[in-house]
This record gives sequence, C-alpha cells and structure tokens, in this order.
Amino acid sequence: MDFTEIYKQTGSLVAFSPGTHFILTAVESRLIIRSSESFEIKRTWLLDPTPSGSTASLSKPKSVRVSSEHKNFAISHIGWSCDSEYILAACAKNGVVHVFKLRDEEWNARIDCGAEGLVKAIWAPDGRTILCFSEWGLRVTVWSLVTGASICIQYPLYPDRGYAFRADGRYFVLAERHRSKDTLGLYDASESYKLVRHFPLPTSSLASFALSPTGNHLAVWEGQLEYRLFIVTLAGVTLASFSPEPEPVLGIRQVAWHPSGHFLAVAGWDDKVHILDSLSWSPVITFELSSKISSEVAIWREPSLEAGRGFLSYERLRGPQTITLNKKAGASQLEWNQTGSLLLVRFGEYFSRTLRIILIHQKRLHHASLHIYSFPEGTRSDDTFSCPLQTIILSSQPILQAHWNPTRRGSLAFCCGNRRISTFSNEWEGESGEEEEMVESIAIPTEEFNTRDICWSADGKGFILMDKATFCCAFEVEE
Repeated sequence: MDFTEIYKQTGSLVAFSPGTHFILTAVESRLIIRSSESFEIKRTWLLDPTPSGSTASLSKPKSVRVSSEHKNFAISHIGWSCDSEYILAACAKNGVVHVFKLRDEEWNARIDCGAEGLVKAIWAPDGRTILCFSEWGLRVTVWSLVTGASICIQYPLYPDRGYAFRADGRYFVLAERHRSKDTLGLYDASESYKLVRHFPLPTSSLASFALSPTGNHLAVWEGQLEYRLFIVTLAGVTLASFSPEPEPVLGIRQVAWHPSGHFLAVAGWDDKVHILDSLSWSPVITFELSSKISSEVAIWREPSLEAGRGFLSYERLRGPQTITLNKKAGASQLEWNQTGSLLLVRFGEYFSRTLRIILIHQKRLHHASLHIYSFPEGTRSDDTFSCPLQTIILSSQPILQAHWNPTRRGSLAFCCGNRRISTFSNEWEGESGEEEEMVESIAIPTEEFNTRDICWSADGKGFILMDKATFCCAFEVEE
C-alpha cells in the first residue's frame, strides 16, 4: 500500500470527486482541488469573507469588523455535484454558499441566506440544485442553478438527519414538525419540489427515519427513551410496528436496510441486533453479544504495536474463546457490504477503573470489537433462517470508524485513532485455492498523524485518512 504526503485540511472537509479523478479540500477559507493521481493542485479559490446582508445586519458591530478575517469564517461544508462539474463551499457562520465550476475558474455563484441563518448546505441528486437548511428548524431553501429561483419548505425537524432522496432522485422525503406533531412531507424533485403529500407519522418524538433502497418503505423510530419502530409507505400507510419483549430501558440506536430492501437490521443499547424481513416485518433472527465464542468463529486479536512497523498481521485465536465484556453499550454501527452478504456490527465496551487495571494486567482488555455476520443468499426458507457469526476483530483501542469497500464485497478498513490503519479481507487465496481471511495493521509512514476517519474512493482502490488538521491518501499497489 502506498501513502501520499501529509496535507492540511480544516474540519475534516476532504472528498473524492464522484469519478475519483480529483480530491477537494478546504483549508480555512480556501478551496483546493488536487489530481488524485499526481496530487498536483489543479484549482484553488479564496472565498470572499463578506457575510450575507442579513447576517451582517444582525451581527454586533464588533463581529462585523472582524468579518474581514478569513479564519473567523472558515468553510463549514463542501460538496461535489453528481457529475463533478460544480463544487459548493458553505460558510455557515457567514450565511453564504459559494458555488464554483471545475472547468471554468472564473465562473462562480453566491447564495446569500436570509435572517433565518444557515447550518448546512448539500447538493440534490441532479447536481444543479442546492438545499440550504436554516437555523432553528425554520425551513429548507431549495436553490436552482439553472433558473436562479428558490422555493422554501417550512419546519424541517433536523438538519443532519430526517431527510432523504429516493434512489432515482425523483422524490425528496423530509421529516417535519407541524402543530407539535411529527409529519412527513413528500416532494417531487422533477417538478420544482412540488408538494405531493403531507401525512402524520405514528411517532410522538421522531428520532430519525431510513428510506428503503427500493424507495417503497420508510423505517421511522422514536427517540432514545422508547424502543419502537414503524414501517410506513410513502402513501402514509403504517404497515407494522416493532418493539421487542420485554422492551429495553433505552430506545433504538442504529437502523440499516439490506441493499435489497428485503431485510432491516435494528439495534438498541442492549447489545442485541434484530433482523426484520419485509414479509411479516417481524424478527427472523436476533443476534446478541456473547462472551463465549465457538471455535467456528474466526477471532482476530490486535498485535502488539510495539513489535514493529510496517505491516503487522492480527493474531488468529484457535478453539473456543471467552471474551471479557462489561457495561455493554450496544451497537454503535450497523453496515451492510455492497452485496448484502455481510453485516458489520461495531460494539464498544466501557470499563470501570478497577476492572480496567485488572484486565490490562491479564492482557485481556478490548475497548471495542467488530462482529461480521454472514448473510448468504438462499438461506431463507419457510422453517429456518441462518445468519451465522463469521468473524470477530478485537481491538485494544476504541475503533473510531469502520467502512466497507464500495466495490469489493469482502474488503473492510477501520481506524483506532493511532498512526496505523487496519484492513480486513476474506478474498485472500489460500494454499488450497479457497478464499481465506486476513486482518492486517498498516503503519502510516509519518511520526505525527493519528487516523480519526476513513473515506473510500468511489472505485474502491484507495481511501482518505484524516487527522484533526491534516490528511493523506493510501492506494493499493497493483502487482
């Protein structure tokens, strides 16, 4: 694996272009575009620090005077259009969204938000429309680069969740709050976001929702105090509800649709993962975190990082094992691979100070673990449903991020906030000619870099590694 040099970034704002030919970076008030092959700078823009008229008028005189300093209004959001032709850079504190064109360095556009402020800006799937979320949940403003016109959708529930586009980009689904009730709005993106329908949701305090890959169903769930999930159609019909018995003390933490849309994984704070099917919307199987692991499960333990640099293989534990668990906190991540044949469940454990000292002395302390369940096609029958635990990866440090390769079904990368990156693959060819698993820890060739986040390229051949204020890229070496 080859690593690039270390480059500056601000706010973890680094992104591959959809075609993976360029890398967009924000450094305070400057946008930088590099070639993903040579890392040569292709374009750079320094943003105008002037705030929108409403932001300036509402600010105190002292704030207006310091607005000329770029560092006080750093870029807060960036994004590529779907065809890599346009780039947006939002300055939430300024209430401004800047738009640039990759092939024309002189072309630019500017969106000034009103007195409602700005907390987030994103591209719509068509690549010519920008959605701006205001402060206080007042509205979403939809701006068209083609016509220059805008429309407003009132009272979005959240700026960071509770909205989705259907896979074909035709409909925009938004969770809203009207007259103190959870409501869902369906808008036709092809008809200038014309309202198709409004309907109330069965929740009393919506936490979020997940739109199925087929675009036919919504999984909506309550806040953290109630473990209750509902399946709703885009016509507003509630098909089913799910709440395990006995109901856990806390609510739902993670929800993930199977890529086919036929199954739904639901996890709370009780270390159980329920798999619902689309026929009955009831659990067909439930996974529960257990300390006793059979010999059929591949268990990989992190090597001693002081043992060397470069590539270090995880240790494969043989035979039945017992993993020390304490004060469980549930699944912090559910993620299917691209084919839906594997389900990643990331667990984290918390330890008291006394127990931590004992486990360190016994060399049995594991801050976090990745559990990989096999989900092969054709396992469903009228009587049985099998989804065995295939692999457990144990880490002595908290696992901050873990993501599947977007193009390869058995490739995974994860990081633990240190100077290494770890990879899992079940595509290695063994001596017998069959595919085998391999888990490796790879040192990043620099002294001052702690990997805190991972972002795969669209082609799955490399990824971006991010620290607090820097980033680098890693690419597979083709033999």
